[in-house]
Amino acid sequence: MGVTGLITAGLPCSPLWSQSSASFSRQEAVDSALAWNPALVVAREQAEQARARVVEATAFPDPSLSADFTGQTGLLSPGSRTGGDVGVGVTVPFPYKFHLRGSVSRADVESAQYAYTLLAQQTASQTAQAYDALLVALRHQSDLTEGKQLAEDFLEKTEARLDAGTAARIDVLRARVDLAAAVNALIANQRDIANARAGIDRLLGRSLAAPFEASDSLLVPDDLPALDSLLRRAQAGRPELLSLASQQAGARASTTLAREYWLPDLDLFASRNYAAGSPATYTTGVGFSIPLFFWNHRRGEVAESQHHEFELRAAYRDQAAQVDQDVRLTYAAAATAIEQAKYLRDDLLPEARQAYHITLVSYGLGGSSALDVLDARRTLLDAESQYADALGAANDARADLERAAGSPVGDLPSGDAHDK
Repeated sequence: MGVTGLITAGLPCSPLWSQSSASFSRQEAVDSALAWNPALVVAREQAEQARARVVEATAFPDPSLSADFTGQTGLLSPGSRTGGDVGVGVTVPFPYKFHLRGSVSRADVESAQYAYTLLAQQTASQTAQAYDALLVALRHQSDLTEGKQLAEDFLEKTEARLDAGTAARIDVLRARVDLAAAVNALIANQRDIANARAGIDRLLGRSLAAPFEASDSLLVPDDLPALDSLLRRAQAGRPELLSLASQQAGARASTTLAREYWLPDLDLFASRNYAAGSPATYTTGVGFSIPLFFWNHRRGEVAESQHHEFELRAAYRDQAAQVDQDVRLTYAAAATAIEQAKYLRDDLLPEARQAYHITLVSYGLGGSSALDVLDARRTLLDAESQYADALGAANDARADLERAAGSPVGDLPSGDAHDK
């Protein structure tokens, strides 16, 4: 379901925060955030308020009823009256004004909808990034657990060599310190995972203590589409530009409405007149305003509305340039992040693993020193940590690029990732 469809679509029957535990894919997390994020609920209600204002703007005025009694002997003695009038009145706006007022208010509805769409896209991007932050923390946990196991194996080998008389006691101490560092890193990682889960629960509108399990894995994103196709899509679909276009349409209708000051609203009234000793008579009448001081209207509401149109035109040009720049910057960041992740996956990480295993085997045969093994293991852990961070950065950059483009980009053909 698109983000705009959630304005009028029914929400899920049971809120996600009522679940004791849940496992989410990345898309399920995004969909849940779009349905239950409190800020989006506020935006949906604001859109409904704008719809209600359309009814207010186009509503026919309520009639008025009046009555008076004359000749009373006392202020609160209506039975002593000698005469009175009972009348009804109604104001009939010029019919074309209904159309113009409806156009202005409907433009406000569209603007509120686009504001909701913008917030929904931002929330979707934030949720995807929060989801990836959890995956990065979990991958760090896996790497640190592997590192702890390697540290334990190295300590065992070093103690065996010490017993055999081929290693110094200081090497055992170094191995124990290295194992303690691995344990401490795992303890710190648990807090990172808890904070990441709390962050995504907040975006989903759930209790921060609610369990959250990620079912997706962290992979290198697909190649990016061509930059030109993203620029065209952003210019055609970014909510900020669509909102300004809607506001311009409303401003034009508002200017036309202001210029219709010479089309009068009619005040119609009719009354029944009664006087003691005389037959009842009736009075009907019509009234309307005369724009005698027309220059006040031209220099006032007409001029204000015209300048508001000029303001919106300039704002649209500026926003279009900002959108173009936003897409270019996020595209460059995403392309760079994906290339870095590919390099770490294909070149650096395999090389670091191979170097560590060679050094460890050499140490077992009495060739390499303990310091060589520790240095090789730290290099491997650094490479794994960099790769996990690079995966998170690449997925975050792609999610930000989809926000900048105004829609998912998976349906576009891949382009040159180096085209910035």
